[in-house]
Amino acid sequence: MNKIVFATNNPNKLTEVRALIPQWEIISLTDIGCFEDIPETEDTLEGNAQLKADYITKNYGYDCFADDTGLEVAILNGAPGVYSARYAGNQADGEKNIQKLLFNLKNKKNRKAQFRTAIALNIDTKKYLFEGICKGEILSTKKGTSGFGYDPIFKPKGIEKSFAEMNQTEKGIISHRGKAIRKLIEFLNRNK
Repeated sequence: MNKIVFATNNPNKLTEVRALIPQWEIISLTDIGCFEDIPETEDTLEGNAQLKADYITKNYGYDCFADDTGLEVAILNGAPGVYSARYAGNQADGEKNIQKLLFNLKNKKNRKAQFRTAIALNIDTKKYLFEGICKGEILSTKKGTSGFGYDPIFKPKGIEKSFAEMNQTEKGIISHRGKAIRKLIEFLNRNK
């Protein structure tokens, strides 16, 4: 079985991605002994994903991929975007981020939003980028208990459930990360 490092410390992302790529052994940062917090200092999702992938390749010598995901809300000019994980501050958790977003959208009719994932792949000394987008809207109240982050308030276009009301398989079929990962898988399967 082919092995590749997924440069994340997020156990939820790791579980989600392992379920999407069963034909590859996905190695975590813990598995390679990387316990550093890789700073995400770029101002784009693509830049942060590449920064993390480059860090692992340079310091640990592994082929790897890294992602960065943002929730982009139309009426907020794309915010929280690249700052989605720390929208309510550097020490904020998912609940605080949700509460800040709902507060900022109070009395707003336009609730259109999209989740966007950028994946940077470093393999065989080459670099590649993949993107996945899931369009939808922000709900006014939380629905569901699955998933993580903004999942309880994001309803994909044409679906009557929030991400948090879906199981992993349902979410993986339509999600931004699922779409980006499928592009990554197609590439890996064609080129390995």
